[in-house]
Amino acid sequence: MAKYLVQKSKPLNGEVIISGSKNAILPIMAAAILTRGKCELFEVPALRDVDVMAKLLRCVGSTVVEDYENSRLEILTEEILAEEAPYELVKKMRASILIMGALLARTGKARVALPGGCAIGARPIDLHLKGFQAMGATITEGHGYVEARAERLVGANIYLDFPSVGATENIIMAASLAQGITILENVAEEPEIVDLANFLNKMGAKIKGAGTDTIKIEGVKELFGTKHAVIPDRIETGTFMVAAAITRGTVLIKNAMPDHVKPIIAKLRECGVVVEYNDESILIKADINPLVSTDVKTLPYPGFPTDMQSQFMSLLATVKGSSTVNETVFENRYMHIGELNRMGANIKIEGRSAVIQGEKTLQGAQVIATDLRAGAALVLAGFMAEGVTEISEIYHIERGYEKFLVKFRKLGATIIRIED
Repeated sequence: MAKYLVQKSKPLNGEVIISGSKNAILPIMAAAILTRGKCELFEVPALRDVDVMAKLLRCVGSTVVEDYENSRLEILTEEILAEEAPYELVKKMRASILIMGALLARTGKARVALPGGCAIGARPIDLHLKGFQAMGATITEGHGYVEARAERLVGANIYLDFPSVGATENIIMAASLAQGITILENVAEEPEIVDLANFLNKMGAKIKGAGTDTIKIEGVKELFGTKHAVIPDRIETGTFMVAAAITRGTVLIKNAMPDHVKPIIAKLRECGVVVEYNDESILIKADINPLVSTDVKTLPYPGFPTDMQSQFMSLLATVKGSSTVNETVFENRYMHIGELNRMGANIKIEGRSAVIQGEKTLQGAQVIATDLRAGAALVLAGFMAEGVTEISEIYHIERGYEKFLVKFRKLGATIIRIED
């Protein structure tokens, strides 16, 4: 098993270029099987999750040409050869469930193993299935699989009990080829939803309202191949913003979309970080003011992202004062706290909240990346810890960050990967 060894860092300094969004490319890859035409995708990050999705698409009959050197993919699915997503792939990545809506819409049948992924909460798929049922699909479950069947999906009015990103994406894909109009209410508003809708509309879909809480999809008979560049990764952007802050550095973040990270900008400014930005870049200056505590509450977009909670908690452990983090999205997203406390942080869990007593001297230790974003948080904490921090289970981190070590090394960090 590979590990990261992280040493205490000087203030990070320099420029970093953000890769394409992991959470945008995965549903877009799934949506590519809705057409018999060729889809060319650009700004594609070279990630384990992207590789898993490519293997999954090949399982159902797609030809996938990977050109990661040029951040590019080609997907051609002239015929669907199988309507099943096998467990050995689905268990590696929760986003595999996104293939279900596209398969159901194109073939009338989809059988998918119940998904795996990061252990940050239950994340049931009932909202996905209720959406399919509302459009006329019959759902059966058993032996670790769920199956949906429908001769032809029919548009419907669907209200989501919670603005689930995955359910919103899956239902949009299914509704794109359904007969009639689908109205989706209380949906997720994330930028990745907008990117998926833009991609589908380029293919000939008729989707309006993406980015709001109500989306209207008018089903069409056929979709066509297209070309599309994926949006920058807002969580990678946020991670480098916080990395600059925690090391009291100055970093220019390029290929970023400031509108997508407004809550992170606001909270960093509350801590005393100077943040300047234009349409395509963000400059972080954390060496001007003494940094102080603030409170954070995670919420669905456009609120503070749950995917940035653990990284921000590492920062709060190093600044003056007491902070409170309230996690409202996932019930099991505090597993990193025990690892941070092993490094000398003072964090206590009180129900759904975590209370952080900051300005502690962190110490290098052996810690475990319990999930993707927790792993990133431990790396950031390692930049401030005396001695060496040894992080295991790093496959979580490599699922979601492209050229992670290369980018940090260019900013001056000392971090290496070793095989144990």
